[in-house]
Amino acid sequence: MDYILRSIYQERASQPETLGVILVNKREDQINLTDTFDTIILIIVKEAQQPIFTKHYCYEERKVAMHVVTEDLINKWIYIGRNRRLVDWIFHGKVMFERNEYMSNLKMKLEDFSFFGRKIKAGVQFAKLVRSYHEGKEFFQRGDYLDAYNHVVKSLQYLARLSIIESGLYPEVTVWSQVKKIEPSIYKLYEELVTSRESIEKRLELLFLAIEFSMNSRIQSCSQHIMETLITKDLWTIQDLHNHHELRYYSVELELFVEFLIEKGYIIIEEIESKNESISHRLYRANTKHYHEQ
Repeated sequence: MDYILRSIYQERASQPETLGVILVNKREDQINLTDTFDTIILIIVKEAQQPIFTKHYCYEERKVAMHVVTEDLINKWIYIGRNRRLVDWIFHGKVMFERNEYMSNLKMKLEDFSFFGRKIKAGVQFAKLVRSYHEGKEFFQRGDYLDAYNHVVKSLQYLARLSIIESGLYPEVTVWSQVKKIEPSIYKLYEELVTSRESIEKRLELLFLAIEFSMNSRIQSCSQHIMETLITKDLWTIQDLHNHHELRYYSVELELFVEFLIEKGYIIIEEIESKNESISHRLYRANTKHYHEQ
């Protein structure tokens, strides 16, 4: 079998931009980890015209998916946690090729986790939590309880990932089995939501209070990355923040996160005159006094 699969990736392995090749075989207990394919071939390249290129193959009633992914996209997925299966592939896949021990080093960096910025990952997950919480609370206040329920589930998932990150580990696909060992209190909140005999309105009301409490206790640690960025210069426009090479990982959550930190006193608004006397430019700076006092 390896010989047949080798014909798919060996030409790419010989190309100078290829950094590593991993083979991941389907496990019977986790068939969705490989999108039900029998084998995943993950090829990481330094640069490419497309950030991700995919091809499907079949042989002897087996199906194979090949993904050619740029190093930049791999790093982005690792930072924001969008493709959690990737971590499992890297940890458990069979390395078929690596240039200058690239795959071995990548595994070590993931295990250490500090390399990929625990602060960034915590900040991004917290920003997602802020959005999910606020949108869910809005649905709840309108009486749309099922939509609010969905957002509470998302919020608890972000809280679960945050607790894993704070413990120095990397959130895996089986995040709830991880968090049950690391922070049982969050796991119990999830159980309360799912199994309680209280009315859905009462369950949601209690969960929103618990989530808000957990958020408030994590503001300082989870805003550390964005605050350390803000203090590197005096004033920022919102576009400056979007353009920053690390803050771009916050993506669509960035502006809501900034407004949340303004509300909490971590960021100060500065109004600067514009050409139109009736309108001011809205700029931002870190409230370092408030931040360090927290």
